[in-house]
Amino acid sequence: MITWCMEGPTPVSALIHAATMVTAGVFLISRCSYLFEFSPFTLNIIILIGSATAFFAATTGLFQNDMKRVIAYSTCSQLGYMVFACGLSSYNVGLFHLSNHAFFKALLFLGAGSVIHALADEQDMRKMGGIRRMLPFSYAIMLIGSFALMGFPFLAGFYSKDVILEISYATYTICGHFSYILGTLAAFATAFYSIRLLYLVFLSETNGNKIVIFNAHEGSWRMTLPLFLLCILSIFIGFLSKDFFIGFGTDFWGAALFISPFNYTIADIEFIDIKFKILPLIVTICGASFSFFLYKYFLSQYFLIKSTSTFKIFYNFFNKKWFFDRIYNEFITQKALNSSYNFFYKTVDRGIIEKLGPYGIVNFLTTGVILLKEIQTGFIINYLTFFLGSIILFYIFMLKFSFIIAFYLSLLVCFCWIIEL
Repeated sequence: MITWCMEGPTPVSALIHAATMVTAGVFLISRCSYLFEFSPFTLNIIILIGSATAFFAATTGLFQNDMKRVIAYSTCSQLGYMVFACGLSSYNVGLFHLSNHAFFKALLFLGAGSVIHALADEQDMRKMGGIRRMLPFSYAIMLIGSFALMGFPFLAGFYSKDVILEISYATYTICGHFSYILGTLAAFATAFYSIRLLYLVFLSETNGNKIVIFNAHEGSWRMTLPLFLLCILSIFIGFLSKDFFIGFGTDFWGAALFISPFNYTIADIEFIDIKFKILPLIVTICGASFSFFLYKYFLSQYFLIKSTSTFKIFYNFFNKKWFFDRIYNEFITQKALNSSYNFFYKTVDRGIIEKLGPYGIVNFLTTGVILLKEIQTGFIINYLTFFLGSIILFYIFMLKFSFIIAFYLSLLVCFCWIIEL
């Protein structure tokens, strides 16, 4: 489920992150709902993996400096939300979030492409800043896309993300509440890195090259028109399609999805305590406010904290993806490669298979030919000895089956021997 950042132009990134890459896994899980609904253990595993992915990817995006990487890790985080929604047997809610996510994630990637294009292909946010006056349209669409990603009220992401967290709490299981806690913490991290991106790119003091900043400009109408359409959809699509996807009585899904009546919990979200409903929103606002005030008013203090050795460990841990790649490569991939070389290649491929295969056949035939060559001495006494020995062996071997068969086999041996002489 997990993906790591795929390099490519921003239109390609918009495609794979808004549609194909996300759709594949969530769509497969949803279409297999007829199997998962009869395996509660598997559903719990899906919940744990999805919630852990949402939190893991959100914390990884906190300190990324590449503009596209921040948005890419937000895709992994939102994918975690979709997956644990499916684990909660709310496949329709997961697909609803998938639909909403497609619009604002495509908007964010194409908006990032507009900014990168305007700044001479610069992607490092530390070399940007102060371009909201040169790129007001890009600033507006990135602001709307980021707020939709955060789940700000009345934007597309709010309607699906809020329902996912409410269902996770309304499940009243350990796995459900575990996913609610991690999902809420992931919402805080999402708000933090979204506002961080907006501030470093558009609101902070300019850190870029003077010539690049002075020549920054909006793209042509061919670039701005898709952004405008995605911006409108990122605002209204959640409100317009919520009853269509997850409303009571909707027949949109038909027989495509199956939810066991025992696992149908979307009705229970109406009865949970109001504080647990608004807690994700409060956490989101706190994360956004904390990020803005930290970079706006306390940047010098934050820099001093970042310079400490303790924070560097913390910073590297999250910036290097919890060292997941290093652990995976050293303890799993490298071990697998070493075992493949030492056992499968050297022992099986170059050993057993070749000894029983090509080399084994060649050696067997060579040894057999040498043996037959030694038998062909040209002395009659050797031929008679071999002939009589063969008859005796045939009789010993075949007497337990049938005397007649042994007799005819003996005659066949004698006939063959006479022909050879």
